[in-house]
Amino acid sequence: MLELDNVSVRFGGLTAVDSVTLKVGSHDVIGLVGANGAGKTTLFNAISGLVRPTSGGIRFEGRDIMATPMYQRARLGLGRTFQIPQPMHELTVRENLIVAQRFGTGKVDQRKIDEILDFTSLLDKAGRDAASELALTELKALEVAKALATNPKLLLLDEVLAGLETNGKRRFMGMLKDLHAAFGVGIVMIEHDIETISNLCQRVAVLNFGQLIADGTPDAVFRDPAVIESYTGAAHA
Repeated sequence: MLELDNVSVRFGGLTAVDSVTLKVGSHDVIGLVGANGAGKTTLFNAISGLVRPTSGGIRFEGRDIMATPMYQRARLGLGRTFQIPQPMHELTVRENLIVAQRFGTGKVDQRKIDEILDFTSLLDKAGRDAASELALTELKALEVAKALATNPKLLLLDEVLAGLETNGKRRFMGMLKDLHAAFGVGIVMIEHDIETISNLCQRVAVLNFGQLIADGTPDAVFRDPAVIESYTGAAHA
């Protein structure tokens, strides 16, 4: 579904993403991990169209999308969340989804919005002001709901569990486990918690200083000496 071919992103003399080649299938649930500054969010930005790669190629559903605007990528089926929730101010929860759905699909389907609100446990908050009346867990759920409203084929989740307390994280993980089957989407998720990634993902890709250093099952990847070294600075567990 998604193919990255030697994608690099440079900002002046800084190489944030360095020749990354990666394939994501329609049924994949992949964890993208690495230390802070490894290039994970920059890679998401390149895929979704927020930044233009310096070199390499990106194809989605067989189509070259390197020059495709962000809104057109959304309409092709690329959805994403952001680490810091970005509700649309002065709009209700439902209105946030309506705007996202129109952006991603060009139309509004209230029944689909109700389905998404129910799935993300926001149906009873649909009339609340999204920017001022939601708790952090609900704001995180709204990020996922807005992305789902664009009718994605592939969902890029950027640290949706970050900042949540234990019970909130547990509930959110339960929702994420069901999301793949409920909406038939592929998922790539950035997450620092190794236990979370191991529980949710079939495959893990590791970035280190912008380079892809491992790609495989969670068990194999987290035993890889190069991965251990990138996290701890020591070449042994």
